[in-house]
Amino acid sequence: MASRKRRRSPVLFPAAGLGAAAIARTAFRALRRLNLHGRVVIITGGARGLGLLLAEEFGRCGARVAITGRDAEALDRAARRLRTLGVEVHAAACDLGDRAAAEAFIDGVVRAFGRIDVLVNNAGVIQVAPMQDLRVEELDEAMRSNYWSAVHATLRALPHLQKQGREGRVVNIVSIGGRVALPHLLGYNASKFAMMGFSETIQAELSRGGADGPRVTTVIPGPMRTGSIYNAEFGGDEPREFGWFGLASSLPIATIDARRAARRVVAAAREGRGEVKLGLSAHLLSWAHGVAPQTTVRLMGWVNALLPKPQGTTGTTRGRDLRAPAQRSVLLRPSNEAARRNNEAPPEQAR
Repeated sequence: MASRKRRRSPVLFPAAGLGAAAIARTAFRALRRLNLHGRVVIITGGARGLGLLLAEEFGRCGARVAITGRDAEALDRAARRLRTLGVEVHAAACDLGDRAAAEAFIDGVVRAFGRIDVLVNNAGVIQVAPMQDLRVEELDEAMRSNYWSAVHATLRALPHLQKQGREGRVVNIVSIGGRVALPHLLGYNASKFAMMGFSETIQAELSRGGADGPRVTTVIPGPMRTGSIYNAEFGGDEPREFGWFGLASSLPIATIDARRAARRVVAAAREGRGEVKLGLSAHLLSWAHGVAPQTTVRLMGWVNALLPKPQGTTGTTRGRDLRAPAQRSVLLRPSNEAARRNNEAPPEQAR
């Protein structure tokens, strides 16, 4: 009696192909993963928040770390914390929006460590206000801090990074605000859109068709629990702007934990990945804007209608100056805890 041939499910072949592709991708990433032991990593904006956590994560991988920021006191606290963890650190306070200062900082790192392997452009400011309540000077400051700081640091460091060939890394911390125009963040959005263009252009030019240039990673985070509300600047109806931004930066589902984000950034940098999105919001908004850009813009208009109205005033106030007893809400607890952990505000102001 002839035996029956067992039919194979047609689903098995695509599943096997996907599994093989996943294994191949994992193996490829492992082959090109950068060994960070002894490498020199520069992190701008490394005194607090995500920048400080990145310095810790790179340090745990054996890297020597150089950090900078404009707040010398916060930078000193960060350097002491890193040294306590056993990280070899070079710290120098400067304003990277000033070209001469940025170039002097990069040159100082080379003198201190003899080389540069990884540059992480993370420095920046956030101004939260209706566009009518922002001055041109504040928009200029956003461009200096968020965009020109990255340009000055990258161009000065590039010859040293190119010496490392494929093992050189440039990591640009952009934002979902560089893909989707979020209301009440005009200066931030504009500068991050500019940084997105800069990052993707240098990636195209340095890759040379996959040859021997440094790898460029563009990082697109959604809202992140860093405690940054204390160092953001608020205009217009300042208490209410502080309130909605603080809430948007605290909700666990809508935001990503900063420590987890730092680990993912370091992993992406080691693997030389071209782009990484952080958090559900970044994925959803990027997808929506790519599929229906004008619909996404109209959606942001509806969001804007829910936010505080313009006040006809100009000038901004730091978040730490708006922390009134009435705003000690349980809803802001995640931001308060993150501020204490991440050096975003003095401990007595982050309660």
